[in-house]
Amino acid sequence: MKSIAFGVRAGDPARIATPLLVVALSADPAMPRALAALDKRYGGALSRAIRQKDFQGGKDETLFLLAPGGGPARVLLVGTGTGDGVKGLTRAATLAGRRANGLGVGSLAFWAADLTDAALEGAVVGLSLGAWEFKELHAPLPVAKRRKPLGAVVLCVPTVRAAGQALTAGVAVAEGQRIARRLAMLPGNICTPEYLARTAREIGKRHRLTVRVLGRREMRRLKMGSFLAVAQATAQDPKLIVLEYRGGRRGVAPVVLVGKGLCFDTGGVSLKPGAGMELMKFDMSGAAAVLGAIEAIARMKLRINVVGLVGATTNVIGSDAMMPGDVVRASNGKTIEIQNTDAEGRLVLADVLHYAKRYKPQAVIDAATLTGACVVALGNVAVGVMGNDQAVIDEILTAGRRGGEVGWQLPMFEEYQELIRSDVADMRNIGGRAAGTITAALFLAEFTEGMPWVHLDVAGTAYSESDLVVIPKGPTGTPVRTFVEFVRGRAR
Repeated sequence: MKSIAFGVRAGDPARIATPLLVVALSADPAMPRALAALDKRYGGALSRAIRQKDFQGGKDETLFLLAPGGGPARVLLVGTGTGDGVKGLTRAATLAGRRANGLGVGSLAFWAADLTDAALEGAVVGLSLGAWEFKELHAPLPVAKRRKPLGAVVLCVPTVRAAGQALTAGVAVAEGQRIARRLAMLPGNICTPEYLARTAREIGKRHRLTVRVLGRREMRRLKMGSFLAVAQATAQDPKLIVLEYRGGRRGVAPVVLVGKGLCFDTGGVSLKPGAGMELMKFDMSGAAAVLGAIEAIARMKLRINVVGLVGATTNVIGSDAMMPGDVVRASNGKTIEIQNTDAEGRLVLADVLHYAKRYKPQAVIDAATLTGACVVALGNVAVGVMGNDQAVIDEILTAGRRGGEVGWQLPMFEEYQELIRSDVADMRNIGGRAAGTITAALFLAEFTEGMPWVHLDVAGTAYSESDLVVIPKGPTGTPVRTFVEFVRGRAR
């Protein structure tokens, strides 16, 4: 799907010749004076709907009006609800984008009162999120049944000149999320480790970034026995993908973003149940988020150095597959007893996190669909957040709130460490059913010594198995915005 062309304009929204005008209103709204001419054009329908409580501005509430002629052909009132203004506006814009696609209008104008920079950026991100559809693998519909996808949006602003920076930032984040969602939605036979590497090279070429891709041979030289154990049964060459964005001063320590890129995960010999296994194409959502975040950061030209690291492979069954009870040695010299081959993401991330040390980073943030236990603990609402530096954890939690991707910190008490002790190696790759999300993070912590590090478990939030009202089931784009907001905070 092509990107949406976003623009801004000042002036009376009643004068915009658009097939759809979206009007976002808060809970229990009063009739905005700025919409007086629009209300008159619609024969008082807007003020009447508000006065008679036909529209009350609640979360996800909509009301559709058709024009008698002239100006906007249709008006869609969308409620932003109560509470956080930017969060509510972003959600309303997301719903509007989805409805616009359903109508097949092709373009729209968007109006909201007090459209601050943050609100404008949120509206752009929301409209893009809602309008995104994955159709590229479908056979084309007959011409008569095709609907125009949303391809152009004009946002009504008080002053055009003042809106430029917020518009640029919104488009950057929107494009990053579109890359992440598309990669996650592609099936494993298309989105292979090589495909992720090719996407990274395309991002690098577009923004003049340094991109390096290490394969099986290079990983052997680096003694990445943990990563390679996961990849040893697959015919596809595993990839360690490195993108370097140099927006800061030379020599200044970078922020390193790390993503788990399991392009498909059968569970290996510890085979997953067949029902729902097709969803394991989403097991590279952390990697997709890193690539999407680098795209957004490069578009925004942030004055900071950032390195993206992606560990990409597949976890399959074969004669060479790793077996429960195997012991492997990671690149930091520590040995790992593999008690469950379905706890493979942490084995990949172990060597990738150790590789990050060569950059002497100011902070390392990794994202992974790592544990089903995180879904049990936090459902599909919050990202699990853990780490070894409370100040950086607090930054991440703040960044997640700003980006609409709420996180929740889980403890990493020393007592949990006993759960991953091994009788035959330095550690084992699984700690049992108890505290599964925490023990996975404690395993990763063994490879982060000397680096401020935070782990994001996005198993419950990177994709949805059900329709979320504002967006359909499938990839959500999480945690692209958390990554971007964290980096923006460090760049200021």
